[in-house]
Amino acid sequence: MDISHMKWRRLNGERVEIPLKERVEQIILHEHKIGNKLKICIGTDSQRRGDKTEFATVIVFLREKKGGFMLISNFNRPNMSSLKERMILEVSKSVEVAYHLCDLFDAHNVDLEVHADINTDPHFKSHLALKEAMGYILGMGFDFKAKPDAFASSSCADKVI
Repeated sequence: MDISHMKWRRLNGERVEIPLKERVEQIILHEHKIGNKLKICIGTDSQRRGDKTEFATVIVFLREKKGGFMLISNFNRPNMSSLKERMILEVSKSVEVAYHLCDLFDAHNVDLEVHADINTDPHFKSHLALKEAMGYILGMGFDFKAKPDAFASSSCADKVI
């Protein structure tokens, strides 16, 4: 799904009715105006359900020492043939959103991290996609976090699938 077709909402269900980039800039300007320093974390998680895989991508706005909030987009795909393929699709969706918005973050001096729901412990199945995911995210110039530090994907996105 192309980012221009993704539908976004807040956790309370309120829909984002304007283009994502415009809404994110409004949020950044508002938060800076009221004195909040922001950090953005973008992550995606997925779960197989029947013959489809459900995905959730989140943009988490962290206010330094003042909590945070997020924007959410859900979408479905037919089941992936492998876990590794699913993990790489999660990462690619997060990178696509980060790339779409990164000029805003640069212009407004907002730190960005891309989180991958991939375990750094080799005893977990998702570990098999770690090298590719890390290479992709770092290669695009973004800061990378994996489990257990990837809360945007492993906690926030996981809760809204």
